[in-house]
Amino acid sequence: MRTEFILNGKKVQAEIEPDILLLDLLRRLGCLSVKRGCETANCGLCTVLMEDKPVLSCSILAARAEGKRIVTMEGMQREAEEFGAFLSDEGAEQCGFCNPGFIMNVFAMLKELDDPSDEEIKEYLAGNLCRCSGFVGQSRSIRKFLSYKKDKEAGI
Repeated sequence: MRTEFILNGKKVQAEIEPDILLLDLLRRLGCLSVKRGCETANCGLCTVLMEDKPVLSCSILAARAEGKRIVTMEGMQREAEEFGAFLSDEGAEQCGFCNPGFIMNVFAMLKELDDPSDEEIKEYLAGNLCRCSGFVGQSRSIRKFLSYKKDKEAGI
C-alpha cells in the first residue's frame, strides 16, 4: 500500500505494509530522533507532531499519516538548538535520550498555550519519561525559555 504525507515540510511517498507503525516508517525515512522506548505509549520518546499536535508514533499506524503534516526533531533543528541551550544551562539534558520527545512536547505546548502555568507545564509533559532527573531542571529551562521568548518578542 502507498502513503503520501508532508514530512518536515517536504512531500514524501512511501510504500508501506498495512501494519507498520509510524515510528518505524519515520526511522526508515531517516528521522532517527524518533526513538523506541517502552513500546507501551508511556515514555514519550517517540513523540512527533501531527498537524501540530503531539502524537506517540509507536501507537499509531503509518497509514494514519496519509495527507497529514508530520514534524520530527529533524524538521525543527533551529528551534531545538535554541531551546536545547536552556536545557543544557539548567543541567537538564543529562544523557539526552529523552530530549527529542520532550522538546517536541514543549513546542506543541507553546503552540497551544500562551503563558502556561507550572501545573499546565507538568500536565503537558506528564507523558515524558526521564530516568535521569526529576524534571526540576527541565521545568526551570522551560520557564527561562518562555521568559526569553517574551523578552525577544518585546524587543528587550
